[in-house]
Amino acid sequence: MRNIIIFDDTVVRANLLPLTYTRPVGAIRLGIDTLAEKWQAFLPGNYGWSADAAYLRPLFPGIDADDDTLYIAGHVVATEKLAAAVAALASGEALYGAGDCLIARRGSDELTRKEYAGDDLRCITMLPDIFMLNGVQLADDYARLTAGRCSCRLSDSCTVIGDPSLIFIEEGATVEGAIINTKGGPVYVGPEAEIMEGSCLRGPVALCRHSTVNMGTKIYGSTTIGPFCKVGGELNNVVMQGYSNKAHDGFLGNAVIGEWCNLGAGCVASNLKNDYTPIKLWNYPAHRFLPTGLQFCGLIMGDHSKAGINTMFNTATVVGVGVNIHGSGFPRNFVASFQEGGAAGFSEVSMTKFFAIARRVMARRGRELGEADERMFYAIREAAESYK
Repeated sequence: MRNIIIFDDTVVRANLLPLTYTRPVGAIRLGIDTLAEKWQAFLPGNYGWSADAAYLRPLFPGIDADDDTLYIAGHVVATEKLAAAVAALASGEALYGAGDCLIARRGSDELTRKEYAGDDLRCITMLPDIFMLNGVQLADDYARLTAGRCSCRLSDSCTVIGDPSLIFIEEGATVEGAIINTKGGPVYVGPEAEIMEGSCLRGPVALCRHSTVNMGTKIYGSTTIGPFCKVGGELNNVVMQGYSNKAHDGFLGNAVIGEWCNLGAGCVASNLKNDYTPIKLWNYPAHRFLPTGLQFCGLIMGDHSKAGINTMFNTATVVGVGVNIHGSGFPRNFVASFQEGGAAGFSEVSMTKFFAIARRVMARRGRELGEADERMFYAIREAAESYK
């Protein structure tokens, strides 16, 4: 079987911080599954990683490469047509898309450039791309994952608005007393996921494995709830990577939430400025806020960050890794990693305290914090010093 390596584009990876502090770009969830998993579905092979950050490599191991190895850019979204073009590369050829985007190469020496002429090329290059492209990707993933398969039966206690064939329920899922609208797109309910009574969902929406939608939750389209997440309140165009909670009332929109995060009861995050002016968002490599051209952008939160009850986030707030926010008022629009506090100011979170909290949180999901994870977080703390 052919060896295939998912590699990070260095510039893209920097622009996607803080999410890429703790994962290669290809491990970002978009639609129903991760970017790498989409390539694995369309292009079978023996997969490995080439993470840009050395500290990630023990957690995302590589494989041996040879002249026949395919290298695929982790930020490029796989499609059946694009995967066929990549598979057809001869040794020494590289495939490029518009804007000089390297999609893939076969081998590494004396590469001959080929241009990809398809109209299906999508890439994640900046943080807002994740929630902006999520709706169309949800529809594509739904079609791929459900093709030729039969959904489990939807309970008679539910109300469907639109086409019932656009609802797919995996084995072990529970859906009772929900209102599901498919006129805007499909709704996917993963294995062991649960939608409790009184919830309203407007597609496209995906609930991944073992995710939970609490009673009375309102979920608008282009939203992905990653595996082992729990949500409540109101969500609109949100991508939760996995293992995170927003279990209570409060609004979250046009947002990306990493893993092992928790948003307390009543937590709200603005996604629109009062004066309707275009939004600026913190960019790590630029060390400043950059214009996005967007009118809507909410909370971007790195892994293992928390927000206490009634926390309020300003429009387009970026929160790093291992942050604990609490107290009244609005914290600033960028909070560097391993900080604790709120509007009144922040202080350092010790690694001893961070690890103790992380172990308790992960144990609730039957996971452990290993030595490689600890080394990763020490490296992240060192890298994050320049952004305080």
